[in-house]
Amino acid sequence: MTPPDQSLQDQLLDAALMHVPFDGWTDAAFTAAAKDIGIDTAMARTVFPRGPVDLALAYHARGDQAMVHRLKSEDLSNLKFREKIAAAVRFRLEAVEDRELVRRGTTLFSLPHHAPDGARAVWQTCDLIWTELGDTSDDVNWYTKRATLAGVYSATVLYWLGDNSPDHAATWAFVDRRIDDVMQIETLKAKVRDSAILKPFLAGPNWLASQIKPPAKMPDLDLPGMMKPRK
Repeated sequence: MTPPDQSLQDQLLDAALMHVPFDGWTDAAFTAAAKDIGIDTAMARTVFPRGPVDLALAYHARGDQAMVHRLKSEDLSNLKFREKIAAAVRFRLEAVEDRELVRRGTTLFSLPHHAPDGARAVWQTCDLIWTELGDTSDDVNWYTKRATLAGVYSATVLYWLGDNSPDHAATWAFVDRRIDDVMQIETLKAKVRDSAILKPFLAGPNWLASQIKPPAKMPDLDLPGMMKPRK
C-alpha cells in the first residue's frame, strides 16, 4: 500500500508537471498544483517543506527510479561495460517526458543557494548507475567513479537540452565520446600503476587511497566517507 504522504507527493508532482514548462519550478507552479488537487498550500508543504525545490528534487528522483527499473528489466549482458554506462545515461534521459522540465530545473539549481541540491541530485543519479551496474569499489575509487560520471552526465544533459537531431542521435554519440575520453584516462592510470619506475612513488598515495571508505560504511553518520581504523 502506498503511504498517504507518498500518494500526496505523487499527486502534487503529477499536477505540477502541467505548470512547470510555463512557470518553472516556482511557487506559482507549486500553488497551482496544490489547487488542482484540491488542497491548500500549507497542506502541500507538509510533504514538500521547501515547496518547488523539493518538488523538483522529487521529479528528479522519479526519473532515477525509472532508470533503475529499466536497467533491471533490460538485458545488457552482451554490452561492454562502457556501453552499459552509456545505456544507463540514455535510459535516464529517456525517462524525461518533456525537456522543458529539465531545462527549468537547470535554471533552478544554477542559483547559488540551490546549487548544492542540484549537485547532490546528480551525484545520487551517478551513484545509482554504478550501484546497479555492480560496482563493488570500497576505497577512494568509489568517489572517483561517481565524480567522473557526474561530469560526463552533467555535460551530456546540457548537450541534450540543445540537441535537435533525430532521436537525439547526436547526444548518444556525445556520451560515447565522453566515456571514451574517461576510459583513456583510466588506461593511462593503469600504465602508471604498472610502471616499474613510477610504482614506488605511488606507494604512499595508494595506501592513503585504500584507507578511504564510502559513506555506506558509516550508516549512522552523515559524513562523506571515513578512514579505516588502524589495527
